[in-house]
Amino acid sequence: MAFECDCGIMKQTTSSEHWSSRMPQGMDLEIAHHPLTMRHVVNLVIAIDRLKGRQSEKVQSSEFRDEDLLNILLENALDEQLVLELTEATPSRGVSMIEPPQQCKLRDTQKRSLVLVKEVMELNAIRLQGGTTDHEVTLNMSTYLDPMPSASAQPVALGIRGTKLYLSCTQKADRPTLNIEEVENTDNLKSISKDSDMVRFLFYRSDMGLSTSSLMSARYSGWYISTAPEDNLPVDVCLQSDSRYQNFTILQS
Repeated sequence: MAFECDCGIMKQTTSSEHWSSRMPQGMDLEIAHHPLTMRHVVNLVIAIDRLKGRQSEKVQSSEFRDEDLLNILLENALDEQLVLELTEATPSRGVSMIEPPQQCKLRDTQKRSLVLVKEVMELNAIRLQGGTTDHEVTLNMSTYLDPMPSASAQPVALGIRGTKLYLSCTQKADRPTLNIEEVENTDNLKSISKDSDMVRFLFYRSDMGLSTSSLMSARYSGWYISTAPEDNLPVDVCLQSDSRYQNFTILQS
């Protein structure tokens, strides 16, 4: 009786000339061809070891059954693979305010100041002359600690000093716009989850050199706080490709 597998042929024989003291009497193992891989060699060695270990236990005569060969192949020649399916709900990450805020003033690249027009609740970029700088808005820039910080940007919130007014970015009509909103409970700004509606108050500050920075909306990526080429027009947000001034000098007050 002959048994074939990918690592060789196991053959029953009664010839004593092939008998070895390492194998049960009446059994012999011949390699019909060289194993193709190292795994075949390992499986062959394990099979021989199992045969030696079962000499007094299972092989009591020269009879070698199909079941014995099948058990050896199943136990040693087959790889057991354990596949774990991991499902992890990504927690909602947020940012936490670092206090106290930095008091500062913003000047665009045309050296224009920001002035609050209360009647329409908007900021205008105005070129102030000497003696009129008292109308310039001072901002409380609150910096936030991000659990996944970026080397190029820092989340901030921009509030108008002496008020509960904050700059925000929301969608109006078909585009994002810059707004001034009153926040009754400013404690709500101390920690902001990135999937909450409060993200509208966050902007990413990117510093370019020692004195120039840009402020991009955290809610609407690619939209920057900017001023128009003309004087006395509202501050708004725009895309980087728009012909508006998007860089500011941040002057500490």
